[in-house]
Amino acid sequence: MTDPDRPLRLDAPREEALEHAAKLVAEAWRSFDRPRPEEPPLDERVRKLLQTALPSEPVSVHEALDDAFRALDESIAQPRPRYFAFIGSSGLEIGALADLLASTYDMNLAVDARAATVLEQQAVRWVGEFIGYPATNGAFTSGGTISNMTALAAAREWALPKSRATGLGGLSAAVYASAEVHYSITRAVELLGIGSDQLRDIPIDDEHRMRPDLLAETIDRDVADGITPVAVVATAGTTLTGAVDPIAPIADICERRGIWFHVDGAYGLPAASVVPERFVGVERADSVSVDAHKWLYVPKACSVVLVREQDALSEAFAHEEGYLPHQRHELHAADITLEYSRPFRALKLWLAFRAHGAGQFREAIARNLAEAQLLHRTASARADFQTFDAPPHLSIVPLRHTPPDVEDLDAHNQALADAIQADGRVYLASALIEEQVWLRPCFVNYRTTDDDVLAILDVAAELGERLAAGSG
Repeated sequence: MTDPDRPLRLDAPREEALEHAAKLVAEAWRSFDRPRPEEPPLDERVRKLLQTALPSEPVSVHEALDDAFRALDESIAQPRPRYFAFIGSSGLEIGALADLLASTYDMNLAVDARAATVLEQQAVRWVGEFIGYPATNGAFTSGGTISNMTALAAAREWALPKSRATGLGGLSAAVYASAEVHYSITRAVELLGIGSDQLRDIPIDDEHRMRPDLLAETIDRDVADGITPVAVVATAGTTLTGAVDPIAPIADICERRGIWFHVDGAYGLPAASVVPERFVGVERADSVSVDAHKWLYVPKACSVVLVREQDALSEAFAHEEGYLPHQRHELHAADITLEYSRPFRALKLWLAFRAHGAGQFREAIARNLAEAQLLHRTASARADFQTFDAPPHLSIVPLRHTPPDVEDLDAHNQALADAIQADGRVYLASALIEEQVWLRPCFVNYRTTDDDVLAILDVAAELGERLAAGSG
Protein backbone atom coordinates (compact mmCIF):
# COMPACT_ATOMS: atom_id res chain seq x y z
CA MET A 1 0.00 0.00 0.00
CA THR A 2 1.60 3.21 -1.17
CA ASP A 3 -1.23 5.75 -0.75
CA PRO A 4 0.59 8.82 0.64
CA ASP A 5 -2.61 10.10 2.25
CA ARG A 6 -3.46 7.05 4.31
CA PRO A 7 -3.25 7.37 8.11
CA LEU A 8 -0.78 5.52 10.35
CA ARG A 9 2.20 6.09 8.07
CA LEU A 10 5.76 5.88 9.31
CA ASP A 11 8.30 8.56 8.49
CA ALA A 12 10.61 5.92 7.01
CA PRO A 13 10.04 2.88 4.79
CA ARG A 14 8.77 -0.07 6.82
CA GLU A 15 11.68 -2.21 5.61
CA GLU A 16 14.05 0.37 7.05
CA ALA A 17 12.15 0.36 10.36
CA LEU A 18 12.33 -3.44 10.42
CA GLU A 19 16.05 -3.38 9.77
CA HIS A 20 16.56 -0.89 12.61
CA ALA A 21 14.45 -3.01 14.97
CA ALA A 22 16.44 -6.11 13.97
CA LYS A 23 19.70 -4.37 14.95
CA LEU A 24 18.24 -3.53 18.37
CA VAL A 25 17.06 -7.12 18.86
CA ALA A 26 20.48 -8.47 17.91
CA GLU A 27 22.11 -6.10 20.41
CA ALA A 28 19.75 -7.32 23.13
CA TRP A 29 20.50 -10.95 22.30
CA ARG A 30 24.24 -10.29 22.56
CA SER A 31 23.73 -8.66 25.96
CA PHE A 32 21.86 -11.75 27.20
CA ASP A 33 24.85 -13.97 26.39
CA ARG A 34 26.82 -12.67 29.36
CA PRO A 35 25.99 -11.51 32.88
CA ARG A 36 25.71 -7.84 33.72
CA PRO A 37 27.93 -6.35 36.41
CA GLU A 38 24.88 -4.48 37.70
CA GLU A 39 21.33 -3.50 36.82
CA PRO A 40 21.47 0.06 35.44
CA PRO A 41 19.18 2.69 36.98
CA LEU A 42 16.69 4.65 34.89
CA ASP A 43 18.56 7.38 33.10
CA GLU A 44 17.15 10.89 32.92
CA ARG A 45 15.94 10.55 29.33
CA VAL A 46 13.89 7.44 30.12
CA ARG A 47 12.56 8.95 33.32
CA LYS A 48 11.34 12.06 31.47
CA LEU A 49 9.97 10.01 28.57
CA LEU A 50 7.84 7.92 30.93
CA GLN A 51 6.30 11.05 32.41
CA THR A 52 5.08 12.59 29.14
CA ALA A 53 1.43 12.97 28.19
CA LEU A 54 -0.26 11.25 25.25
CA PRO A 55 1.59 12.40 22.12
CA SER A 56 -0.54 14.16 19.55
CA GLU A 57 2.18 14.31 16.91
CA PRO A 58 4.58 11.56 15.82
CA VAL A 59 8.30 11.32 16.30
CA SER A 60 10.72 9.54 14.03
CA VAL A 61 10.22 5.76 14.05
CA HIS A 62 13.97 5.42 14.63
CA GLU A 63 13.72 7.65 17.71
CA ALA A 64 10.68 5.76 19.02
CA LEU A 65 12.38 2.39 18.59
CA ASP A 66 15.57 3.63 20.27
CA ASP A 67 13.54 4.95 23.21
CA ALA A 68 11.73 1.65 23.55
CA PHE A 69 15.06 -0.20 23.46
CA ARG A 70 16.52 2.09 26.12
CA ALA A 71 13.50 1.59 28.41
CA LEU A 72 13.62 -2.18 27.96
CA ASP A 73 17.35 -2.29 28.60
CA GLU A 74 16.78 -0.51 31.90
CA SER A 75 14.12 -3.03 32.93
CA ILE A 76 14.51 -6.37 34.73
CA ALA A 77 14.85 -8.88 31.87
CA GLN A 78 14.36 -12.55 32.70
CA PRO A 79 16.44 -13.88 29.76
CA ARG A 80 19.67 -12.75 31.44
CA PRO A 81 21.76 -15.74 32.58
CA ARG A 82 21.86 -14.72 36.24
CA TYR A 83 18.15 -14.06 36.65
CA PHE A 84 17.13 -16.68 39.24
CA ALA A 85 14.01 -15.15 40.81
CA PHE A 86 10.56 -16.74 40.71
CA ILE A 87 10.32 -19.10 37.69
CA GLY A 88 11.53 -17.02 34.78
CA SER A 89 11.56 -17.42 31.04
CA SER A 90 14.45 -17.30 28.61
CA GLY A 91 13.04 -15.50 25.58
CA LEU A 92 14.38 -18.16 23.20
CA GLU A 93 15.46 -16.35 20.03
CA ILE A 94 13.47 -18.48 17.59
CA GLY A 95 10.41 -17.87 19.75
CA ALA A 96 10.88 -14.11 19.46
CA LEU A 97 11.04 -14.45 15.69
CA ALA A 98 7.89 -16.57 15.78
CA ASP A 99 6.13 -13.83 17.74
CA LEU A 100 7.09 -11.33 15.04
CA LEU A 101 5.67 -13.59 12.33
CA ALA A 102 2.51 -14.37 14.30
CA SER A 103 1.89 -10.70 15.08
CA THR A 104 2.47 -9.80 11.45
CA TYR A 105 -0.26 -12.16 10.26
CA ASP A 106 -2.40 -11.28 13.31
CA MET A 107 -4.65 -14.33 13.11
CA ASN A 108 -7.46 -15.08 15.53
CA LEU A 109 -7.20 -18.70 16.59
CA ALA A 110 -10.66 -18.61 18.19
CA VAL A 111 -12.13 -19.75 14.88
CA ASP A 112 -10.81 -21.92 12.09
CA ALA A 113 -7.66 -20.36 10.62
CA ARG A 114 -6.88 -23.23 8.24
CA ALA A 115 -3.19 -24.15 8.38
CA ALA A 116 -2.62 -22.23 11.60
CA THR A 117 -5.38 -24.20 13.33
CA VAL A 118 -3.90 -27.51 12.20
CA LEU A 119 -0.44 -26.31 13.31
CA GLU A 120 -1.74 -25.58 16.80
CA GLN A 121 -3.29 -29.04 17.01
CA GLN A 122 0.02 -30.53 15.93
CA ALA A 123 1.89 -28.52 18.57
CA VAL A 124 -0.56 -29.81 21.20
CA ARG A 125 0.30 -33.38 20.19
CA TRP A 126 4.03 -32.61 20.24
CA VAL A 127 3.84 -31.31 23.82
CA GLY A 128 2.03 -34.48 24.86
CA GLU A 129 4.70 -36.62 23.19
CA PHE A 130 7.49 -34.61 24.80
CA ILE A 131 6.22 -35.09 28.36
CA GLY A 132 4.80 -38.61 27.88
CA TYR A 133 1.11 -37.71 28.13
CA PRO A 134 -1.55 -39.28 25.83
CA ALA A 135 -3.32 -36.04 24.89
CA THR A 136 -6.35 -36.34 22.62
CA ASN A 137 -7.15 -32.62 22.77
CA GLY A 138 -5.81 -29.40 24.18
CA ALA A 139 -5.23 -25.73 23.61
CA PHE A 140 -2.64 -23.02 24.03
CA THR A 141 -3.42 -20.37 26.65
CA SER A 142 -1.82 -17.30 28.16
CA GLY A 143 -0.36 -19.06 31.20
CA GLY A 144 -0.72 -21.61 33.95
CA THR A 145 -3.54 -19.69 35.61
CA ILE A 146 -5.78 -20.01 32.54
CA SER A 147 -4.62 -23.55 31.77
CA ASN A 148 -5.43 -24.70 35.29
CA MET A 149 -8.77 -22.89 35.29
CA THR A 150 -9.64 -24.48 31.95
CA ALA A 151 -8.87 -27.96 33.29
CA LEU A 152 -10.88 -27.40 36.47
CA ALA A 153 -13.82 -26.08 34.45
CA ALA A 154 -13.81 -29.39 32.59
CA ALA A 155 -13.55 -31.22 35.90
CA ARG A 156 -16.50 -29.31 37.35
CA GLU A 157 -18.73 -30.16 34.38
CA TRP A 158 -17.64 -33.80 34.55
CA ALA A 159 -18.31 -34.10 38.30
CA LEU A 160 -21.46 -31.94 38.26
CA PRO A 161 -23.08 -32.23 34.81
CA LYS A 162 -24.88 -29.10 33.57
CA SER A 163 -23.44 -27.02 36.43
CA ARG A 164 -22.01 -24.61 33.85
CA ALA A 165 -25.63 -23.68 33.05
CA THR A 166 -27.44 -24.15 36.35
CA GLY A 167 -24.66 -23.10 38.72
CA LEU A 168 -23.81 -24.96 41.87
CA GLY A 169 -26.95 -23.84 43.67
CA GLY A 170 -27.03 -25.55 47.03
CA LEU A 171 -24.52 -28.21 45.99
CA SER A 172 -21.43 -28.55 48.13
CA ALA A 173 -18.28 -29.43 46.21
CA ALA A 174 -14.57 -29.55 46.93
CA VAL A 175 -11.17 -29.57 45.21
CA TYR A 176 -8.11 -31.19 46.79
CA ALA A 177 -4.49 -30.06 46.48
CA SER A 178 -1.19 -29.83 48.32
CA ALA A 179 -0.86 -27.21 51.04
CA GLU A 180 1.76 -25.61 48.76
CA VAL A 181 -0.37 -25.60 45.61
CA HIS A 182 -0.01 -22.59 43.31
CA TYR A 183 -2.39 -19.69 43.90
CA SER A 184 -3.83 -20.16 40.40
CA ILE A 185 -5.76 -23.13 41.75
CA THR A 186 -7.22 -20.94 44.48
CA ARG A 187 -8.25 -18.38 41.87
CA ALA A 188 -9.80 -21.06 39.70
CA VAL A 189 -12.02 -22.52 42.44
CA GLU A 190 -13.14 -19.02 43.36
CA LEU A 191 -14.02 -18.05 39.79
CA LEU A 192 -15.70 -21.39 39.09
CA GLY A 193 -18.07 -20.92 42.01
CA ILE A 194 -16.66 -23.74 44.10
CA GLY A 195 -15.12 -21.31 46.59
CA SER A 196 -11.67 -21.18 48.11
CA ASP A 197 -13.14 -22.36 51.43
CA GLN A 198 -13.79 -25.64 49.60
CA LEU A 199 -10.17 -26.01 48.48
CA ARG A 200 -8.80 -28.70 50.76
CA ASP A 201 -5.16 -28.11 51.67
CA ILE A 202 -3.70 -31.58 52.06
CA PRO A 203 -0.69 -31.68 54.41
CA ILE A 204 2.76 -32.32 52.96
CA ASP A 205 5.61 -34.61 53.99
CA ASP A 206 9.14 -33.56 54.96
CA GLU A 207 10.02 -33.17 51.26
CA HIS A 208 7.02 -30.86 50.67
CA ARG A 209 4.99 -33.46 48.73
CA MET A 210 1.30 -34.09 49.19
CA ARG A 211 0.55 -37.02 51.52
CA PRO A 212 -1.69 -39.50 49.66
CA ASP A 213 -2.89 -41.15 52.88
CA LEU A 214 -4.27 -37.87 54.19
CA LEU A 215 -5.74 -37.07 50.77
CA ALA A 216 -7.73 -40.30 50.80
CA GLU A 217 -8.94 -39.67 54.35
CA THR A 218 -10.07 -36.14 53.49
CA ILE A 219 -11.95 -37.23 50.37
CA ASP A 220 -13.74 -40.08 52.15
CA ARG A 221 -14.74 -37.81 55.00
CA ASP A 222 -16.16 -35.25 52.58
CA VAL A 223 -18.11 -37.86 50.64
CA ALA A 224 -19.60 -39.16 53.90
CA ASP A 225 -20.67 -35.58 54.66
CA GLY A 226 -22.41 -35.22 51.29
CA ILE A 227 -19.72 -33.15 49.57
CA THR A 228 -18.96 -33.87 45.90
CA PRO A 229 -15.26 -34.11 45.00
CA VAL A 230 -14.69 -32.14 41.79
CA ALA A 231 -10.97 -32.75 41.26
CA VAL A 232 -7.66 -33.60 42.84
CA VAL A 233 -4.72 -31.42 41.77
CA ALA A 234 -1.21 -32.85 42.02
CA THR A 235 1.67 -30.44 41.49
CA ALA A 236 4.56 -31.54 39.29
CA GLY A 237 7.04 -29.01 40.63
CA THR A 238 5.76 -26.62 43.26
CA THR A 239 6.63 -22.96 42.87
CA LEU A 240 7.95 -22.75 46.42
CA THR A 241 10.40 -25.65 46.54
CA GLY A 242 10.11 -27.59 43.26
CA ALA A 243 8.57 -30.60 45.00
CA VAL A 244 6.83 -33.20 42.83
CA ASP A 245 3.75 -34.74 44.42
CA PRO A 246 3.56 -38.59 44.33
CA ILE A 247 1.57 -38.77 41.10
CA ALA A 248 0.96 -42.51 40.79
CA PRO A 249 -0.44 -43.02 44.34
CA ILE A 250 -2.68 -39.98 43.85
CA ALA A 251 -3.86 -41.40 40.52
CA ASP A 252 -4.75 -44.64 42.32
CA ILE A 253 -6.89 -42.73 44.80
CA CYS A 254 -8.70 -40.82 42.06
CA GLU A 255 -9.33 -43.87 39.90
CA ARG A 256 -10.79 -45.89 42.76
CA ARG A 257 -13.18 -43.06 43.62
CA GLY A 258 -13.95 -41.82 40.12
CA ILE A 259 -12.53 -38.32 40.66
CA TRP A 260 -11.03 -36.07 38.00
CA PHE A 261 -7.24 -35.94 38.35
CA HIS A 262 -5.38 -32.84 37.19
CA VAL A 263 -1.59 -32.40 37.22
CA ASP A 264 -0.39 -28.82 37.45
CA GLY A 265 2.90 -29.18 35.61
CA ALA A 266 3.17 -25.53 34.61
CA TYR A 267 6.74 -25.36 35.91
CA GLY A 268 8.10 -28.87 36.26
CA LEU A 269 6.45 -31.19 33.78
CA PRO A 270 8.91 -30.60 30.89
CA ALA A 271 11.48 -32.38 33.08
CA ALA A 272 9.47 -35.58 32.53
CA SER A 273 11.30 -35.74 29.19
CA VAL A 274 14.60 -36.12 31.08
CA VAL A 275 13.75 -37.80 34.40
CA PRO A 276 10.45 -39.61 33.69
CA GLU A 277 10.83 -41.71 36.83
CA ARG A 278 9.96 -38.66 38.91
CA PHE A 279 6.62 -38.28 37.12
CA VAL A 280 5.38 -41.86 36.97
CA GLY A 281 1.61 -41.90 36.59
CA VAL A 282 1.23 -38.58 34.78
CA GLU A 283 -0.18 -40.46 31.79
CA ARG A 284 -3.16 -41.42 33.98
CA ALA A 285 -4.19 -37.82 34.68
CA ASP A 286 -7.40 -36.53 33.12
CA SER A 287 -5.71 -33.19 32.40
CA VAL A 288 -2.30 -31.54 32.69
CA SER A 289 -0.94 -28.03 32.27
CA VAL A 290 2.49 -26.97 30.98
CA ASP A 291 3.92 -23.45 30.70
CA ALA A 292 6.13 -23.47 27.63
CA HIS A 293 7.34 -20.00 28.62
CA LYS A 294 8.98 -21.48 31.71
CA TRP A 295 10.98 -24.66 31.13
CA LEU A 296 10.54 -24.87 27.37
CA TYR A 297 12.27 -21.51 27.17
CA VAL A 298 10.01 -19.67 24.67
CA PRO A 299 8.85 -16.08 25.30
CA LYS A 300 5.70 -15.32 27.25
CA ALA A 301 2.84 -15.93 26.99
CA CYS A 302 2.67 -19.60 26.03
CA SER A 303 0.98 -22.28 28.12
CA VAL A 304 -0.79 -25.50 27.16
CA VAL A 305 -3.65 -27.45 28.71
CA LEU A 306 -3.97 -31.09 27.62
CA VAL A 307 -6.75 -33.62 28.25
CA ARG A 308 -7.12 -37.36 27.78
CA GLU A 309 -10.81 -37.34 26.77
CA GLN A 310 -11.52 -35.74 23.40
CA ASP A 311 -14.78 -34.03 24.45
CA ALA A 312 -13.81 -32.94 27.95
CA LEU A 313 -13.11 -29.33 27.04
CA SER A 314 -15.97 -28.81 24.61
CA GLU A 315 -18.47 -30.08 27.17
CA ALA A 316 -17.28 -27.32 29.48
CA PHE A 317 -17.02 -24.47 26.95
CA ALA A 318 -18.84 -25.03 23.65
CA HIS A 319 -21.66 -22.70 22.59
CA GLU A 320 -23.76 -22.29 19.47
CA GLU A 321 -23.83 -18.63 18.47
CA GLY A 322 -25.31 -17.06 15.37
CA TYR A 323 -22.19 -14.98 14.77
CA LEU A 324 -19.92 -18.02 15.13
CA PRO A 325 -21.56 -20.82 13.13
CA HIS A 326 -20.14 -24.30 13.10
CA GLN A 327 -19.48 -25.85 9.72
CA ARG A 328 -19.41 -29.60 9.10
CA HIS A 329 -19.94 -30.08 12.84
CA GLU A 330 -16.35 -29.02 13.52
CA LEU A 331 -15.53 -27.19 16.73
CA HIS A 332 -13.75 -23.88 16.91
CA ALA A 333 -10.96 -23.29 19.41
CA ALA A 334 -13.39 -20.97 21.19
CA ASP A 335 -15.39 -24.11 22.00
CA ILE A 336 -12.57 -25.55 24.11
CA THR A 337 -11.06 -22.44 25.71
CA LEU A 338 -12.01 -19.32 27.63
CA GLU A 339 -10.83 -16.83 25.02
CA TYR A 340 -12.50 -15.45 21.92
CA SER A 341 -9.49 -13.39 20.86
CA ARG A 342 -6.65 -15.88 20.68
CA PRO A 343 -3.22 -14.94 19.32
CA PHE A 344 -1.15 -17.58 17.55
CA ARG A 345 0.76 -18.67 20.67
CA ALA A 346 1.46 -22.15 19.37
CA LEU A 347 3.74 -20.93 16.59
CA LYS A 348 6.63 -20.06 18.89
CA LEU A 349 6.80 -23.55 20.39
CA TRP A 350 6.16 -25.28 17.07
CA LEU A 351 8.94 -23.30 15.43
CA ALA A 352 11.26 -23.92 18.40
CA PHE A 353 10.75 -27.68 18.17
CA ARG A 354 11.39 -27.49 14.42
CA ALA A 355 14.51 -25.34 14.70
CA HIS A 356 16.10 -27.09 17.68
CA GLY A 357 14.57 -30.56 17.90
CA ALA A 358 13.32 -32.23 21.07
CA GLY A 359 16.80 -33.52 21.88
CA GLN A 360 18.24 -30.05 22.42
CA PHE A 361 15.39 -29.18 24.77
CA ARG A 362 16.11 -32.29 26.81
CA GLU A 363 19.78 -31.36 26.93
CA ALA A 364 19.00 -27.84 28.17
CA ILE A 365 16.62 -29.15 30.86
CA ALA A 366 19.21 -31.72 31.98
CA ARG A 367 21.77 -28.90 32.33
CA ASN A 368 19.38 -26.92 34.54
CA LEU A 369 18.79 -29.99 36.71
CA ALA A 370 22.56 -30.44 37.04
CA GLU A 371 22.97 -26.75 37.94
CA ALA A 372 20.52 -27.16 40.80
CA GLN A 373 22.43 -30.18 42.07
CA LEU A 374 25.68 -28.22 41.82
CA LEU A 375 24.33 -25.36 43.91
CA HIS A 376 22.84 -27.68 46.51
CA ARG A 377 26.05 -29.73 46.76
CA THR A 378 28.31 -26.69 46.99
CA ALA A 379 26.15 -24.78 49.47
CA SER A 380 25.72 -27.87 51.66
CA ALA A 381 29.49 -28.17 51.97
CA ARG A 382 29.86 -24.62 53.29
CA ALA A 383 29.48 -23.65 56.94
CA ASP A 384 27.92 -20.29 56.08
CA PHE A 385 24.93 -21.66 54.15
CA GLN A 386 21.98 -23.87 55.03
CA THR A 387 20.11 -26.01 52.51
CA PHE A 388 17.44 -28.69 52.60
CA ASP A 389 18.78 -32.09 53.61
CA ALA A 390 17.31 -33.76 50.52
CA PRO A 391 18.66 -32.78 47.11
CA PRO A 392 16.32 -30.76 44.90
CA HIS A 393 13.52 -32.59 43.12
CA LEU A 394 13.90 -30.29 40.12
CA SER A 395 15.70 -26.96 39.67
CA ILE A 396 14.70 -24.86 42.71
CA VAL A 397 17.29 -24.74 45.52
CA PRO A 398 16.20 -22.93 48.70
CA LEU A 399 19.14 -21.79 50.84
CA ARG A 400 19.86 -19.51 53.77
CA HIS A 401 22.93 -17.51 54.68
CA THR A 402 23.84 -18.43 58.26
CA PRO A 403 26.77 -16.36 59.51
CA PRO A 404 27.74 -16.79 63.16
CA ASP A 405 26.47 -14.31 65.74
CA VAL A 406 23.36 -13.37 63.71
CA GLU A 407 20.37 -13.98 65.96
CA ASP A 408 17.52 -13.20 63.56
CA LEU A 409 18.30 -15.23 60.46
CA ASP A 410 14.92 -14.42 58.89
CA ALA A 411 15.54 -10.68 59.04
CA HIS A 412 19.10 -11.22 57.86
CA ASN A 413 18.10 -13.28 54.82
CA GLN A 414 15.32 -10.88 53.87
CA ALA A 415 17.78 -7.99 54.04
CA LEU A 416 20.22 -10.08 52.02
CA ALA A 417 17.63 -10.76 49.30
CA ASP A 418 16.96 -7.02 49.09
CA ALA A 419 20.68 -6.29 48.95
CA ILE A 420 21.24 -8.85 46.19
CA GLN A 421 18.54 -7.25 44.06
CA ALA A 422 19.98 -3.79 44.65
CA ASP A 423 23.49 -5.03 43.85
CA GLY A 424 22.40 -6.47 40.51
CA ARG A 425 25.19 -8.96 39.82
CA VAL A 426 22.69 -11.78 40.30
CA TYR A 427 18.94 -11.46 40.66
CA LEU A 428 16.91 -13.64 42.99
CA ALA A 429 14.06 -13.32 45.47
CA SER A 430 13.23 -14.54 48.94
CA ALA A 431 10.48 -17.00 49.84
CA LEU A 432 8.71 -17.91 53.07
CA ILE A 433 9.10 -21.66 53.60
CA GLU A 434 7.79 -23.21 56.83
CA GLU A 435 7.61 -19.70 58.33
CA GLN A 436 11.29 -19.07 57.60
CA VAL A 437 12.83 -16.68 55.06
CA TRP A 438 14.93 -18.44 52.44
CA LEU A 439 16.73 -17.35 49.31
CA ARG A 440 15.12 -19.25 46.43
CA PRO A 441 17.11 -19.44 43.18
CA CYS A 442 15.51 -21.31 40.29
CA PHE A 443 17.26 -22.55 37.14
CA VAL A 444 15.18 -22.52 33.95
CA ASN A 445 17.45 -20.60 31.59
CA TYR A 446 19.41 -22.33 28.84
CA ARG A 447 22.04 -19.55 28.95
CA THR A 448 23.02 -20.14 32.59
CA THR A 449 26.48 -21.66 33.20
CA ASP A 450 28.11 -23.29 36.21
CA ASP A 451 29.99 -20.04 36.84
CA ASP A 452 26.66 -18.21 37.00
CA VAL A 453 25.40 -20.76 39.52
CA LEU A 454 28.41 -20.43 41.81
CA ALA A 455 28.20 -16.64 41.58
CA ILE A 456 25.04 -16.90 43.72
CA LEU A 457 27.08 -18.10 46.69
CA ASP A 458 29.92 -15.65 46.08
CA VAL A 459 27.63 -12.62 45.92
CA ALA A 460 25.38 -13.80 48.76
CA ALA A 461 28.36 -14.47 51.04
CA GLU A 462 30.00 -11.13 50.25
CA LEU A 463 26.85 -9.07 50.83
CA GLY A 464 25.70 -11.23 53.72
CA GLU A 465 28.98 -10.82 55.58
CA ARG A 466 28.76 -7.09 55.07
CA LEU A 467 25.23 -7.04 56.48
CA ALA A 468 26.25 -9.23 59.41
CA ALA A 469 29.11 -6.88 60.22
CA GLY A 470 26.67 -4.00 60.31
CA SER A 471 28.14 -2.18 57.32
CA GLY A 472 25.55 -3.20 54.68
